[in-house]
Formats: sequence, structure tokens, C-alpha cells
Amino acid sequence: MILGSLLPLISDEYGLSNTISGSLLSAHQVGMMAAVFLAGILPFYLGRKRVLLCACAFAASGFVIMTMSGNPAWLIAGFLFTGLGRGSISNFCNSNVSEVSDGSAAALNLLHGIFAIGALITPFFVIFAVQAAGDRGWRIAAWIVAGFIVFAMLFFPRAKVTEFTKEQRKKLSYQFLKRKFVWYHIGAMFFYIGTEATVIGWLVSYFVNANIVSAQYAQILASILWAAILAGRLFIVFVGGRFSKNTILLLTSTGTAIFYAALLLSRNLILITFVVGGLGFSIAGIFPTLVASSGKIMKEYPLSLGVMLVIGVSGAIMMPLITGILSDRFGLAAGMSAVIVAMVLLLLFVILVARCNTEE
Repeated sequence: MILGSLLPLISDEYGLSNTISGSLLSAHQVGMMAAVFLAGILPFYLGRKRVLLCACAFAASGFVIMTMSGNPAWLIAGFLFTGLGRGSISNFCNSNVSEVSDGSAAALNLLHGIFAIGALITPFFVIFAVQAAGDRGWRIAAWIVAGFIVFAMLFFPRAKVTEFTKEQRKKLSYQFLKRKFVWYHIGAMFFYIGTEATVIGWLVSYFVNANIVSAQYAQILASILWAAILAGRLFIVFVGGRFSKNTILLLTSTGTAIFYAALLLSRNLILITFVVGGLGFSIAGIFPTLVASSGKIMKEYPLSLGVMLVIGVSGAIMMPLITGILSDRFGLAAGMSAVIVAMVLLLLFVILVARCNTEE
């Protein structure tokens, strides 16, 4: 998630337009989509550990590549490779935790809470790197993250991971695509992941380009967003058991739309800080709870999570690019406003998911 903090620095360094910047975020999501699809199939034949190690190698090389040249082709390749790594790791973690916890919403939110800790730290990490090394700071930050990924690779061979058996390979099927319940989840994931990618990817650039806050405070707002996301996910871990998955999904989706609309209308620094926190707290539990809600399907059909995420991630490919195009033509505020439509459609699909859960 450091890419959201690095993007405005990369854009300034290389003189990129909003359309190219949006294309970089979309390239990351293209890589993630391809990886999620492959990560759902390749572990059956190559093993989970081998696929995960390859994914990490792509991610580390992607961060190095984007520091080498401002050529759009090189940058797109770098962002694409980081997406390949992220998608594979995401599929691995979500599927394993869901299997171990029997589709527990608390367990999935705890997993994503740990993810939020890393995302929370990175904006401060970028600020420190830029203050310490000036214009070279963002490159140093990217190199260090690549080093962290390589360091993590040393632990994967030691992990106790259950590999797929020949019997499980024989059960590979796409019959789950005939169930409307699955398509409602896909729709919700499509608009949620697109919304998340745009908000997180463009948040810093929006505040800076619109001259609403300083560049440094915009990075702090990114950390506040992730602190709130962490708080929201931990809240569901400890309190979510008192509520149904349907209630969590409906409340979080509604809150996300309300706080995002308030964000676009806010100009007061204190109010903006509060609204960013509310947005992060609201958006926190949507994706983990959606994954938990589809736990039964995932157990019955091993390929289901990969397929749902592949189609869902396509929303994250389209939305940042659409935001970039609209921003170049009508201004960044107009591009960010388009996300409201995605949020309304997200709420619609969440309602359909809740109805199906109730019926079953």
C-alpha cells in the first residue's frame, strides 16, 4: 500500500499526467487480477509455497524497476509486477485463514487488521525517507520495501502449509458460477475493490492537487485513514461476533458512502481529519466480511475465491483509470466524485448478498 504515498512523488519526479498516473494504479490492479486467477489454479500443480515465492520475487523486482526510469512502459511494468505479488499473497492469506477459521468474520478481519498495520506505517516511512534523503528519498523507500519482501521470502519455506492433494485437484469445478449468491458477492467485490483502490490510490494526490492541505499533512491523512481501518477491523474482531455478517456489511457500506460524500464537501482541516477517520473505520470491515460470507462456497469449490477476486479486481483496474481521465478533463474533484456512483452500487449488491444470506 506504499504505492499510494509514492505515486505523487513519482509523478512529480517524472512529470506524469493524471492519466498516466491512473494507468500505473490500473497496471498494479491488472497484475493483481492476473495473479489472483493464477494463484487460484497454480498451487494445485506447483504447490502453495513455490507460487508464493515466485509472487514475492515479482513484487520485489517491481519496486526496483519503478526507481530506474520515468519511461511509462518501465513504470507500468514495475506497478504490474507489484500487483502480481500482491494478488498472489492476498489469495494465499485469505484462503488459508478462511480454511483454518471455518469462514470466521473475526479471523478475516484480524488478518486484514495486520495488513492495515503495514499500510498505516508506510506514509510515515515515506515522509521520513524524503526528509532524510530529499528527492532520492522515495527511491530509497522503494528499495527498502523490496528488501523487506526478500527478507519475508526467507520464512515461507519454513511455514507449515497444507498442500493440495490429487483428490482436491479432481474437484476443480466452475459450477459455483451458476449460483446467484456468488454473482452478488462478485458485484459487491467489484465495486468495493474499485472504490478502495481509487480512494487509497488518489487520496494524497487529491488533497495536494486541490490545495486543500499540505503535501506532508496529506501523507498524515493517509496514515489516519489506515489507523481508522485498523481500528475498524479490530473492532469487528472483538465486537463483531455480536452482529451478523449481514448487519456488518450493511452498516459499513452505508457509512462508507456517507463519509466519502462528506470528504468531498469538506474544506476545514479538523473536519477533514475526522471524516477521513470515519471513512477508514467504515470501509474497514467490508472486504474481510464479504470473504467470510462466502466461506461455504470456498470450501465446496476451491477455485471460487480466485474467480470472485479476479472479476472483483477488474473494478480496481477501471476506477483509478476513470478517475485519472475525468481528472485531466474536468479536474481531480470531478474524478473523485465519480466514486460515489460505485459506492451506491456497492450498497445495492450488499443488500442482495444480505438477502441471500437470510434466505439460506
